[in-house]
Amino acid sequence: MILVIYRKLFLISLLVGLINTAQAQPDIVKLLQLHESIVQISVELENGTTGTGTGVVISPEYVITNCHVIANGKGANVAKYGDGYKPLSIKADWKHDLCALKFDGLPFKPVRMRDTDTLNNEEEIFSIGFPNGNNVPQPSYGTVKAKYPYEGATIIRSDAAFGLGSSGGALFDQELNLIGITTFKSPGPKGYFYSLPVEWIKLLLKTQELDSLNTDETPFWALPYEKQPYFMQVVIPFQNGEWQSLNRISREWTNKEPMTDDAWYFLGQSEIGLSKVEQAKIDFEKAIFINPRHLDALKNLYKLAIQDKDFNALEKIKTKIGSVDNSLLQELEKNNTEANLSR
Repeated sequence: MILVIYRKLFLISLLVGLINTAQAQPDIVKLLQLHESIVQISVELENGTTGTGTGVVISPEYVITNCHVIANGKGANVAKYGDGYKPLSIKADWKHDLCALKFDGLPFKPVRMRDTDTLNNEEEIFSIGFPNGNNVPQPSYGTVKAKYPYEGATIIRSDAAFGLGSSGGALFDQELNLIGITTFKSPGPKGYFYSLPVEWIKLLLKTQELDSLNTDETPFWALPYEKQPYFMQVVIPFQNGEWQSLNRISREWTNKEPMTDDAWYFLGQSEIGLSKVEQAKIDFEKAIFINPRHLDALKNLYKLAIQDKDFNALEKIKTKIGSVDNSLLQELEKNNTEANLSR
């Protein structure tokens, strides 16, 4: 009976999610295949309260989650269909915030995995987790917005939103391959959503087992601001319009990582804010040279070409945008036409 109710609630959540997205996401039949692979994790905390998170079944023995979900807890277990399962031990990469809970065989279907590094910007993806205390997993749909090389792997930024409780959840591609673990978001009202790479999961499984949840190590994304990766440091200055600060950080970033497209994009944004338009064009062009699918850089060049009435450049940019997202090009053209009519 519990299983039937669970399936119905999951189906409702999928229907709501698909109604609210215009993207060509997997159909409900495919999504239902995943409900056996996503579990809820609860942890008994030192203060006597209970914390929750999400886990992903990657084999009959292992469930992957974020370490910050279970760190320094008195005990953790996995719940599914009203049943609880207690892990025998864990494997932990505290710094990268990935933990693997080991079990003596779980009756759930493991997910397939795809290396995160093979993803493309604007590739359609979706996440599944247990946000805000929900008892059934909730889907969220979006696209890959950026990829950041970090310590031998690639961090994903997407616009598939997730909330508290979804830490340790799954990020999937259109073929239902696990491509990341939903982990953290940037502060502020327009948060950026980040997922950890599958490559780190594979490395984690090669480490030794632990029998304690205790640690004093801080995840890389929770370090003090000045010790965070550049892709995190740029967010608040960008959102707050602090152009001098953004310019300084972005310049450091491009010097350290000259082949990271977003470093040049944010440098270009700072140049726009400082009224250095010609330099901004150069920066955006560098971002596109590194990654021709960088839509945000292309959109800025589209707007600048219209401002300059540089129609030759505009036609080239339109072709590039259309090759990545034709619906976006149509939207930009419609907005441009309406703006001309209103003058």
